[in-house]
This record gives sequence, structure tokens and C-alpha cells, in this order.
Amino acid sequence: MRRLLPAVLAIFLCALSVSAQELNLQTILQNNAAAVEKASRKTVDTVLQELVNSGLETVPVFLERWREKEVWQRKSDGLYFYVDPVGDTYSLIDLSTEQIVSSATKKELKQLKPNSGVRSIIAAALVQFQLSDPNVNRRLDALNAIERDPEESHLAALRAAIDGEPDDALRARKSRLERLLTITFDTNSDARVKAIEGFAGDLGVDVRAVLNPVLVSKPVYAKGLSTDANVAENLIPGKDGFTFAQAYALMVQAGQTTEQPNVAARKALLVANLADGQIGGIATHQLGNQDARDRAYLALVAQGAVPEWRPDFLVSQVVAGQPFARVYAEKDRLVTDAASAVLMSINTRVGVFSTFDLILDGLSLASIYFLAAIGLAITFGVMGVINMAHGEFIMMGAYTGYVVQQIIPDYTISILVALPAAFAVTFLAGIAMERLVIRWLYSRPLETLLATFGISIALQQLAKNIFGTQARPLTSPGWLDKAWVMNDVVSISYIRIAIFVLALGFLGLLLFILNRTRLGLEVRAVTQNSRMAASMGINPDRINMLTFGLGSGIAGIAGVAIGLYAKVTSEMGADYIVQSFMTVVVGGVGNIWGTLLGAGMIGFLQKGIEWLNPSNTLAAQTYMIIFIIIFIQFRPKGIIALKGRAAGA
Repeated sequence: MRRLLPAVLAIFLCALSVSAQELNLQTILQNNAAAVEKASRKTVDTVLQELVNSGLETVPVFLERWREKEVWQRKSDGLYFYVDPVGDTYSLIDLSTEQIVSSATKKELKQLKPNSGVRSIIAAALVQFQLSDPNVNRRLDALNAIERDPEESHLAALRAAIDGEPDDALRARKSRLERLLTITFDTNSDARVKAIEGFAGDLGVDVRAVLNPVLVSKPVYAKGLSTDANVAENLIPGKDGFTFAQAYALMVQAGQTTEQPNVAARKALLVANLADGQIGGIATHQLGNQDARDRAYLALVAQGAVPEWRPDFLVSQVVAGQPFARVYAEKDRLVTDAASAVLMSINTRVGVFSTFDLILDGLSLASIYFLAAIGLAITFGVMGVINMAHGEFIMMGAYTGYVVQQIIPDYTISILVALPAAFAVTFLAGIAMERLVIRWLYSRPLETLLATFGISIALQQLAKNIFGTQARPLTSPGWLDKAWVMNDVVSISYIRIAIFVLALGFLGLLLFILNRTRLGLEVRAVTQNSRMAASMGINPDRINMLTFGLGSGIAGIAGVAIGLYAKVTSEMGADYIVQSFMTVVVGGVGNIWGTLLGAGMIGFLQKGIEWLNPSNTLAAQTYMIIFIIIFIQFRPKGIIALKGRAAGA
């Protein structure tokens, strides 16, 4: 037994040395020297497989440097090195340790220069290492790179990297990308169909980007069409957008008929056949009209000098009864049938969610118009004052928010401070305007309109003098910068959601003030009958002042909200004054619920028209105004007509 022990140890040590030799990068390359030196698409796979299976940490670096032509071979012994040029000599760097081990001249070395095909195969092998890298960021980068530019070689690497992925989210992304690449690159029909069916109802843009190319087709002349052609549909010239001209062009392309020369082509051929002052036996001075030129051309046709042309030629007669079809580029019918069915289900869901997204956009725009118009609804409804400077109160509120942010750098706190500050500033400005101007112009609507229009111009100029003509930023808090994304079709920014919530809050607050407070009772009394309210001890003059101030203050808060996503300039109020008046008039002057309905109607109408004509938003606003004019002709008092002083104004 003791005699056997040294022998066993010797065998064990020998096995260890062989194992170490097998795991050595240089040894693997030496064993495959011929394939490495003259690498090709056919020979490089064996080398790469051994390198990958070795599990050596140095393999990814070697593959990267081999691909970049940074690996050299010493001619004397065939060993491989990285090199570092130093003067006339090259420092030789060991592949495993990356330490300088020797030096040589350029004549003693040979540079490995894999061609583009080999480099692409090496790159694919590198992807497998990157997808399985211990660093999650490198795995993520590799996945992003494949998503940007997928290749057939990536499919096997992805499949090998899915099961060992420790991160659940990343594993799900790998699995999804593997299925997408299966649809595009796999040669197995069943695997492709299974991958396609797995995306049924999926709203991802990436899915549609993969399925749409599968269903790419083109029209062809179908006579003699191969029996294994994947026909999408038969085509009839003159129907379903398939024109006679398209059908004729396909017949010409297929060599089934010759293209008839047009007038310009025939004229060029006539000139080319001019000889001795004649063309086709007809003197040139007799070719002053098209009929004569056509006779000359037919004479040349009879002589065989020019291509045939028939005066009675009709494209529709030539293509009539001829077979045409639309053929898929994808040869596998099972794949196209599955893709067509899945894409149809996806498009149905896209239509449903697009409608929902349009509704959200309409609600968002309606909430903005409601906020902008609610103050005007109060002043116009209670007081009958056409305040053309209402938009400038919105502008004043936005600039107040900007000033507050210059003082308070924390955007969340600054917005919370800006809302009441904007209300206070515009409330006081509204009271000042009512006391100094409006109170002297009651029951004189034309003078009121002109006076407030002049005030609006003056306020715009004042804002320009103070803040300049450039747009000022009103920055939203970081938690409002993102968006609620339901899927790849439906999304809405948090700012718009916040404005919608703010609009609902103001609706509730105004309803509470008007229906549950003494001020609201007095406002409603003055609205219904000013003289009777005065006889009951209510001061209409004071109510008018507070009402105008309240409406102006609400406009200021609307300015802060609007300024969070729109540009803050001296002219920003002019962008909303027209919509505000339309909202009030359509909804019903002086009625809160009417203003809400009017804002909803105008918001949805504008978004609907923009959806029908997305390339021209100005045209959408024009159509909207025309519609509203027609609407007012049939319902001049708005959706909800108000009784009392406002109704009689």
C-alpha cells in the first residue's frame, strides 16, 4: 500500500498539470493554431467553442482584442501575445497575466487580422459573455445593445443567458427579447408561431415593430406564380386601391407586354429617324400637328424602325382578366397567419386604448380651460362685465410663481407658497381694477370691453418692462416631472393630473362657497335681483368688488398651474382669453356647472379635431370656433341657461 501511494500522487499531480494546461489560454490557441492563424467563418466556431467552454476570465478580453486586430504571433515559436510598441521594438504581453514577458522586432511578429465575417462571429461570442457578466450594469448594457441592433447571432447567446439570470426584471427582458428574435431569425416554424402567439394582445411598440415586417407584401403578376408562394390576397385592377396603371406596370415588369411609348418618347424617336427632311416618308413641314406626327410614327412602326404603338391602346383592356396577387415576403404561411391574427388583436386593443388616451387628453385640456375660465364665469355671470384683461390675471399669477421660485429654491415648497401668493396678488389687483375702473362702467358693456382691453395691453407691456420678452421658467417639482404610463399607448404627465385634481378641488370649493356660505348666498341674491338684494340689507357694490376679486384671484392660481407646463411670457394670457370666453358662453353665463360642461365640450372637441387633423392644430382651433358659432345659433344661452340679472344682460 505504501508503495502505491507515490504512484497515485504522481498520477494526481500529472492530472493537475494536464488540467492546468488545458485551462491555459495559450494552450487552447496552440491546439487550434491553424484555425486561429487563418480564421474563417467555417473554422472559427471550433476555437470559440473551446474558449467559451474553458471558463477562463481572460477569454472576453482576448476576444475583444482579437476582434480589434490587437493579437500578434511570434514567428519563431508560434506563441500569441498582445504587444506594446516601444520605439523599434515591440513589448510582448502575456495573454493571461497581461504582463510584459519579452520583446521582439516587427519582423519577428505576425499580426492576426480576422476579416469582417470572423469579427462579427467573435462579436456574437462576446455578447454571451456580456449577457452573463457578474456586473448587472454590463448585462443591462449588452441587452440594450441587442435591442438597438439585433442580429441572428444574438439569439443563441440570449437563450443561453436566460436561465442563469439572477435578476427577475432582467430575466423577463431577456425572455421577451429572445421571443422577439425568435420571430425574426429562428428557422423553426413551430417556434416562431409559438413566439408570435405569446404576444397576443401585447401593446408593446417593439412587438408591432417585429410583426409588421413579417406581414410585408408586394403586388405581383400572378400568372405562373410558384405554388409555394405565400399569397396574401388576390388583386383585381381598379378595386381596393389597386390601379390599372399598377397592374400594367407589373405586366411590363414580368415581360407579358411591352410598354407603350408616350408622346415625349415618340417625339424623340421621330427626331432620331429624321432623314432627308422626311420622317416615315412624310416631309417635316407637314408634321405641324399631333395627328400628322402620329401617322409618321405609325409609318416607322410599319418599317420596324421604332417600338410598336397603338393609338387605341387602353391600359384597362390590357390588364382585364389578368391574374394579380399580393404575396408575402415571408414564405411560411403558418407564420404569417399567426402574425396576422395576433396583430389584429393588438390593433383592436390599440384602438381601445387610443380612445382612452384621447379621453384623458380631452379631460386634461378641459381641466385647463375650466381653471382659466372659472374666474371669468364668476365675474361675467354675477356682474355682466366683459373683462378682456382676464388673461393678464392668469399671466400675473404665473409670474408670481416665478418670483416665488427665485426666493424659495425648493420647488415643492415654492409651488405650495406660490398658489396662495398668486391668489393674493391677483385678488388685490382685481379689487383695484374694479374700484378704479369697472365700478364706473356698469351697464355699459362696450365701454367696459374697450377699457379692459386697454388695461390688458398695459399689463402686458408692464410685464415686458419688468421681466423682459424672453420666456421665464416656472419649474415643477421633481415628483411632477414624470408621467403615469399605463402601457405603450396610454400615458399622461403628472402635471396634467395635478391640474385636473386642482380643477376638481376648485369646483368643490366654489360650490361650497356659493351654496354653504353667507358670501355665496349674497352673491346668488345679487345675481338673481340686485335691487331686491339691496332692499334686504345686502351691499351690491361690496359684493361686486369681492366677486371680481375672487374671479381674478382664481385666474392667478390658474396661471401658476398653467405656467408649470406652458411658457411664461407677457402674452401667455392672450392664449387663453378666447377659450375662456368660449367656455363661459357655451356652458352658460354665470353658472359653475355650465362652465364645467363648456370646458369639457371645448376640450374634447379640440382634441377630437386635432386627432382627425394632427398636422394642423391651427385648423383644429378654426374648426372648433366655427362649430361653437353654429352651436350658439341654436342655443344662444349656452348649455345651462342662467336666470336673473346675468340672463337678462
